Amino acid sequence: MFSVRPPFILRIFDGKYLTCTIPEGEKVISLTFDDGPVPEVTPRVLGILAERNVLATFFCTGDNVKKHPDLFAQLLESGHAIGNHTFHHLNGWTTPPAEYFEDVRRCEEYFKTDLFRPPYGKFTPSQYFLLQKQYRIILWSVLSGDYHKRITKEQCLENVLKYTRSGSIVLFHDTLKAEEKLLYTLPRFLDHFLGEGYRFVQLMS
Repeated sequence: MFSVRPPFILRIFDGKYLTCTIPEGEKVISLTFDDGPVPEVTPRVLGILAERNVLATFFCTGDNVKKHPDLFAQLLESGHAIGNHTFHHLNGWTTPPAEYFEDVRRCEEYFKTDLFRPPYGKFTPSQYFLLQKQYRIILWSVLSGDYHKRITKEQCLENVLKYTRSGSIVLFHDTLKAEEKLLYTLPRFLDHFLGEGYRFVQLMS
């Protein structure tokens, strides 16, 4: 299985060296999506968000932005924030630093942002110390598990309802792998917390 929350060693640095939560206001949640945009899923996500007047932060891979520029433009026109998620969705633990930084830089050729989320939440100390000079490094406080083969869509919904609270950064994926669980969970998740009086806020650099 997977852990809904990030590793403890990362959470203890929250707010000082990286971001796992946002400052707790009056019932606020930050909704984020990783790995898109993809034409089969992202437009449906945008529709669900638009119906509820919710804005989110999308951590996009440069390769998908390159392949789908019109969809990326639609995402921006809808008012959503964006973050760098590397060009090729690289694992920082298995990628040499020079190759990793070049992949991050290549993503910058397609859009500029001060936000960065390492794919899989994996990075090395050397990668971190260079990246933090240019980016606000964003992790999460609630991982939905929408991509995971071993959980059901009902379990995915249970994850986000159980662990989300004021100040949470909630992570979904606008990808084919996550499509079924995402499209089941997202509207129910939003309707629940909007009904409870929560606001959804974007991440800022």
